Amino acid sequence: NSMGFRKDFVWGVATAAYQIEGAAYEDGKGLSDWDTFCKKEGNVWNGQSGDVACDHYHRYQDDIDAMKQIGVTGYRMSISWSRVIPDGTGAVNPKGLAFYDKLVDKLLEAGITPYVTIFHWDYPYELFCRGGWLNPDSSDWFAEYSRLMVEKLSDRVTNWMTINEPQVFINHGHQAGTHAPGLQLPFPDVLRATHNTLLAHGKAVQAIRAYSKSKCRVGLAPVGVACIPATDSAEDIAAAKKAMFSIGSMNIWNSSSVNKDVKGNAVVIKDIWNNTWWMDPMFLGKYPEDGLKFYGSDVPKIREKDMSIIHQPLDFFGANIYRGETVRAGKEGKPEYVKDPDGHPLTAYHWGVAPAALYWGPKNFYERYKLPIYMTENGMSNVDWVALDGKVHDPQRIDFLHRYLLQLRRAVDDGVDIRGYFQWSLLDNFEWSSGFRERFGIVYTDYQTQKRILKDSALWYKEVIKSNGANL
Repeated sequence: NSMGFRKDFVWGVATAAYQIEGAAYEDGKGLSDWDTFCKKEGNVWNGQSGDVACDHYHRYQDDIDAMKQIGVTGYRMSISWSRVIPDGTGAVNPKGLAFYDKLVDKLLEAGITPYVTIFHWDYPYELFCRGGWLNPDSSDWFAEYSRLMVEKLSDRVTNWMTINEPQVFINHGHQAGTHAPGLQLPFPDVLRATHNTLLAHGKAVQAIRAYSKSKCRVGLAPVGVACIPATDSAEDIAAAKKAMFSIGSMNIWNSSSVNKDVKGNAVVIKDIWNNTWWMDPMFLGKYPEDGLKFYGSDVPKIREKDMSIIHQPLDFFGANIYRGETVRAGKEGKPEYVKDPDGHPLTAYHWGVAPAALYWGPKNFYERYKLPIYMTENGMSNVDWVALDGKVHDPQRIDFLHRYLLQLRRAVDDGVDIRGYFQWSLLDNFEWSSGFRERFGIVYTDYQTQKRILKDSALWYKEVIKSNGANL
């Protein structure tokens, strides 16, 4: 009884500037915090960096050709802030702007719609030296940058995302120190950086709407923390939904977030790895009460007009979902996480395989925030290499995507308004602190020759696109 995907469903792929572009020191580009973070020994696997990465800056036409061969209708890309404004504010780099100008033109010539993410983690180093996201002017810097890109591209680009996965670049980059800029801030400063990021999002939305030369659609792409009920019982479903939208009582994926005190009692470490501290201000106009209570005196001063700035009208809800945690109802219905059984399937990145996350995640987000949904990232790292026949066979990825897309279609059949799906990623690329160890692409990258090879999964995805998902 499947209704199937809508006729104008967007079948896409996604990438990020620092992970693929390379050309880190060419044509007037300024330093980003990832350029400097990679130089410190021990920060990135095997001392690798995105200095060259996939050399997309010079080979973008090859990558557009690959997309065209696969048949994707949408390409989610990001802009390198320091490529277009080397110091983060002030003087603009014409060659940097020209690159994105050409890229957008070539995508449109190929019949591929660009979905532009303004910020995907690579922060101008000069702004980091001025305090970065802790600086009260940081949201204005971001608005200035957003205005520049909208003035340049909005005659052709109509789909915009302000920020990618703020949970990650704040938690990993500013609290845990495992991503750029490598800080381990006290938690009040983590929340201050979080609040400034939310203000930056709101001011960017204002800039996009004010300066767009065409009718625009605006959203963002946060981590979608998904919880899956252990059974189909009403109690477990309610517990899983409660866990998805709670702060403080349970921490989902950070095993480091629960420690023991000297008496052996569990102590929960405060972090921002959740849905509602980010999404409720943007979509509902307020911080969640349980978060305010749990974070307490660590919450920064919220000025009178802050929430009206953060809470801008948005056109869609984007979410990056790769995995999910199983939840059941415990005593008095309180959510309890269910440990995966021994031998539970894992990707090469050691993330659990949980296809139902692409049903329960979109379903619960849609019910709470009531906006059309785009799956802005989903995919898996696999152990891929070129076989003796010269091809790249990745049956695990095909099976993974098949299972997840079946669950996404199940959500559609349940009435969830899902408009598109962006597979992560088009290319094997620089996977942040994991360097080139992980291969998430459906197109294989040989980093020595920069040769691209469409994997079996790319050819499988081509058939899915051709049938609009009817062959799943």
